[in-house]
Amino acid sequence: MKPNTNTKTEITFEDFKAEVLNDYKTVVTSRECSLLGRREVLTGKAKFGIFGDGKEVPQIAWAKAFQNGDFRSGYYRDQTFMMAIGELSIEQFFAGLYANTNLEDEPMSAGRQMGGHFATHSLDENGEWKNLTEQKNSSADISPTAGQMPRLLGLAQASKIYRNVKDIDATKFSKEGNEVAWGTIGNASTSEGLFFETINAAGVLQVPMVISIWDDEYGISVHARHQTTKENISEILKGFQRDENGNGYEILRVNGWNYPELIDTYQRASQVARKEHVPVMIHVQELTQPQGHSTSGSHERYKDEARLAWEAEYDCNAQMRQWMIANNIASDEELKAIEKDIKKAVRDGKKAAWSAFINPIKAERDEAVSLLDRVANSSANGVFITKLKNDLEAIDEPIRKDILSATRKALRFVVSEASAEKTELQNWITTYINTIQPKYSSHLLSHSNKKALNQTEVLPTYDANAEEVDGRVVLRDNFDAIFSNYPEALIFGEDAGHIGDVNQGLEGLQAKYGELRVADTGIREATILGSGIGMAMRGLRPIAEIQYLDYILYALQLMSDDLATIHYRTKGRQKAPLIVRTRGHRLEGIWHSGSQMGGILNLVRGIHVLVPRNMTKAAGFYNTLLESDEPALVVECLNGYRLKEKMPNNIGKFKTPIGVVETIKEGEDITLVSYGSTLRIVEQAAKELLEVGIHAEIIDVQSLLPFDINHDIVKSIAKTNRLMVIDEDVSGGASAYILDEILNKQNAYKHLDSQPKTLAAKPHRPAYGTDGDYFSKPSVEDVFEAVYEVMHEVNPTDFPKLR
Repeated sequence: MKPNTNTKTEITFEDFKAEVLNDYKTVVTSRECSLLGRREVLTGKAKFGIFGDGKEVPQIAWAKAFQNGDFRSGYYRDQTFMMAIGELSIEQFFAGLYANTNLEDEPMSAGRQMGGHFATHSLDENGEWKNLTEQKNSSADISPTAGQMPRLLGLAQASKIYRNVKDIDATKFSKEGNEVAWGTIGNASTSEGLFFETINAAGVLQVPMVISIWDDEYGISVHARHQTTKENISEILKGFQRDENGNGYEILRVNGWNYPELIDTYQRASQVARKEHVPVMIHVQELTQPQGHSTSGSHERYKDEARLAWEAEYDCNAQMRQWMIANNIASDEELKAIEKDIKKAVRDGKKAAWSAFINPIKAERDEAVSLLDRVANSSANGVFITKLKNDLEAIDEPIRKDILSATRKALRFVVSEASAEKTELQNWITTYINTIQPKYSSHLLSHSNKKALNQTEVLPTYDANAEEVDGRVVLRDNFDAIFSNYPEALIFGEDAGHIGDVNQGLEGLQAKYGELRVADTGIREATILGSGIGMAMRGLRPIAEIQYLDYILYALQLMSDDLATIHYRTKGRQKAPLIVRTRGHRLEGIWHSGSQMGGILNLVRGIHVLVPRNMTKAAGFYNTLLESDEPALVVECLNGYRLKEKMPNNIGKFKTPIGVVETIKEGEDITLVSYGSTLRIVEQAAKELLEVGIHAEIIDVQSLLPFDINHDIVKSIAKTNRLMVIDEDVSGGASAYILDEILNKQNAYKHLDSQPKTLAAKPHRPAYGTDGDYFSKPSVEDVFEAVYEVMHEVNPTDFPKLR
């Protein structure tokens, strides 16, 4: 059906009736899933429930306007929409609620996200792109409110790029940029800064984006009067409405219980966004939330009787039912029969989903019980093992924790015994962990042939008379080669375009490649990152530039909650190989100090964190990353752009390996480990240490995530027997991470003859000026004296105490 003013002249009434009845079946199915899903949580079969009840009818209208190739970036109440586009069955709904780890049973996330978080598969089982133009697409949801908005911007922006940039192979990703990115958000979450930042950016960029605001007047228990000025988001944003004099939004309002008006509204929104590439905002008002926010509480606690009575009357499903009867589409008796059949279908689907979830675990439990019985019969402590076995066997609905806990505890009772049954138990536990653990831990990074660690190093090569140039020139010419070799590559950020970035690493490239591929943006770090995520999810190769490392904090929530988890939370069925470019290290002053590395490392697992010491190394990282399919953060040395480097003759082709350290000075007395600009401090200190007879070995980390995959640092320590980590981050930050990697993962403690040391920054941001840096972060003298003190402890005769 294509609802518009000519609908009844295009199809017969019987066809129209059949489609409306099919829509009603979908909304009733979705509602029954919500109702039964809540009961499953309250009876303990599921941990938590958050459902889409009250939003069913508008989502049906939205689904009718959604076409193949389109993308959804929504929030956790869009279950009806997913059902309507054929991407969520009853069984899959409940599989998500139960956290089924089988991707075939639970295709949204294989149990890694709670129910209500939806996704489609952009990748096949080998990590290769499917044809996204032949399917309806949903980017994987996240829970943080409004966190879906910046990604939505990028999904829409990709259509603009595909429509206007030539020579990109868009076969699997776009048909002339005609795809629309559809977003959803609750009215209360429009109070978030990410919402406002995205709305502004989309209006500036003029991208095909439609945002639906589901307005039921509440944010959990808090009424709109505490959330939104004038209690009306579209009213306060009406200045964004486009007119004949400039760009803006098409802003539409519609009541969420009015089935025909909803269909008309969404068709109009689709046409405007799809044809004109104008963003559209649909404020869907007068919605209800029949079961309240979630299973954590009841809405009767905060809604008065008048509101509850209004919600009962204006429930969208109830209003649609009345409309159908009033328009002779179905009788009350017919609808009751439909509703009865659907109730049974949902109950049957729930039972099937539960069986698919619990039966494999029961089989694993039975295997463990049988094994424990054999171990008990062969052990002197059999009575204790038998109790563990009986307790496990008595659990009607076991989980894997129950199984593994019982078997591991049983192992303690036979620790001093020798028997075939003990060996069998040991092997069973190891095999079980190796089999089950990946169900919860796999696919943090790519499993495809394009993964970054599969990329081999290609060294830069030089002519005999290679010119020495500013480091930024090496970077600039390498970016030039990238944009020439990769039509799908683009870069954007504050000052990245017209002036060629603040350090001239992109000098002249906008004039050569155009404003869409080398683009300036507003001061809006979160949506710079979000743009990159969305475009990377649609096959482009964006480089999102965050002007300084400190500004990453504006986008860190998205890096952590969205970008770092995309591949993991879809169990390898979505990816966003975004490169985030920034600069930092040893810059003077509180706000540009680049001292957040410890926090970044702990929050972005799933993203490579690369810290090149010069621009040639940085350029090599970009070349490596563009041949891989994983996201990364590259931190260039801000004080290195004007330092001289030789110009390679294989620009655009050399590749810096990821996860590999480099020894930049040999030595036998102590191993010094550092990265970035601080390496220059360490190198100078090492020269001065030579003057007093101390030969330090210097290792450049280069890559913090992943870290030294070949374990080369421990090989150095085996030679020097001493270790010091020097870091510009505060104590306990990146230096603690590096020390943990070396001592606990590489087992370097076995080779140490002296206490391992860290030399880090003071616990405050650096004060402004050269003296601020000197007294805040490790200096040449600090490094010299710290190393000298280690050697004094070793040999006080040759190295008498300095002070």
